[in-house]
Amino acid sequence: MKVLVINAGSSSCKYQLLEMDNESVLASGVAERIGQGGMGSLTHKIDPDGPKAEKIVKEAAFPSHVEAMELVISLLTDPEKGVIKDKSEIFAIGHRVLHGGEDITRTVKVDENVKKIIRDNFLLGPLHNPANLMGIEVAEKLFPGVPNVAVFDTEFGMGMPQEAYMYGLPYELYEELKIRRYGFHGTSHKYIAKKTAEYLGKPQSELRSITMHLGNGSSMSCVKNGVCFDTSMGLTPLEGLIMGTRCGSIDPAIVPFVMEKKGLTPAEADTLMNKKSGLLGLCGYTDMRDVHAQVEKGNDRAALALKMLVRSIKKTLGAYYFLLDGRVDAMVFTAGIGENDDIVREQVCAGLEHMGIFLDKEENSTRKPGARTISTPDSKVKVLVIPTNEELQIAQATLEVLGK
Repeated sequence: MKVLVINAGSSSCKYQLLEMDNESVLASGVAERIGQGGMGSLTHKIDPDGPKAEKIVKEAAFPSHVEAMELVISLLTDPEKGVIKDKSEIFAIGHRVLHGGEDITRTVKVDENVKKIIRDNFLLGPLHNPANLMGIEVAEKLFPGVPNVAVFDTEFGMGMPQEAYMYGLPYELYEELKIRRYGFHGTSHKYIAKKTAEYLGKPQSELRSITMHLGNGSSMSCVKNGVCFDTSMGLTPLEGLIMGTRCGSIDPAIVPFVMEKKGLTPAEADTLMNKKSGLLGLCGYTDMRDVHAQVEKGNDRAALALKMLVRSIKKTLGAYYFLLDGRVDAMVFTAGIGENDDIVREQVCAGLEHMGIFLDKEENSTRKPGARTISTPDSKVKVLVIPTNEELQIAQATLEVLGK
């Protein structure tokens, strides 16, 4: 049974075709420069995780997402290089959708009402929701009769209690504008909670863990009884940890102060905080490999950026540890930095020995595939590295909602 997963952006479209009988990836890729004028490009990977991996790069004009997806279908069904004979082999299509607000709190099959709710929440997800809806409508056009399923990035965070998701603002702002903490990276956090419970051999309903999804965009979640009890991102993905280009949590008064002193519009202030801050704003680099290389060269600003990143993670880690009353089964590193950066992992765990958390430095510095333990056998809290797989989670959720 094959499921196509689509993550449509405003000028790009990522996709992955999975064979769910064995949960393997048949093909994946990304179309870029959609609707930007001139030529776009599509990078298509066949059997990306297998022994016959092959990459095909095509250049073409993509006036809209329709033309990009038509090329994707052509590559998927190519007589020589295709992985399916006909698009009718695709059973369902799962879409990553950023925001369902409070109207949709779970994965749903797409109908006209679901599309209306996605549209109604353009205000909360102005960059992503319009593109996500466009992806759904393109899929409906090109795959008539194939069910579409929306998997919301905010879903996992909707399990938080009210005292976790409310802000200390006038209650009327919540009632009128739905200003609250939603949390993002929910698909990843939900997947990791499930895999952590499986790895520990315990029911997810009993899991108490802390997940650190660390990448260019980073967030953490506090998991109690298998569901989200708190999360670091808020109304938008800007809140929380220092990230590649996002500032993370700052004194809110900084925003009007900088706007006044620098003469910035709201849009310019938003761009400053989302795209020009974080590691980039501090030291000029966003890739942690570059940051570490600069630290080795004696770059003080790179060293400061690394210290600030680790400190923001540890502060949130400590808060979640106490929210769980000190009874934590595991703290889990995932995503690009979390899975691959042993330096960040070691620095995050440094000084936690008095809490009974002991890192196995040799195991931490060794790269191995799959889920693994990087703490010592006597560690009170297991420290784990578990690779995330948001596309697989979307595909699994898609089949689940369709009763398959």
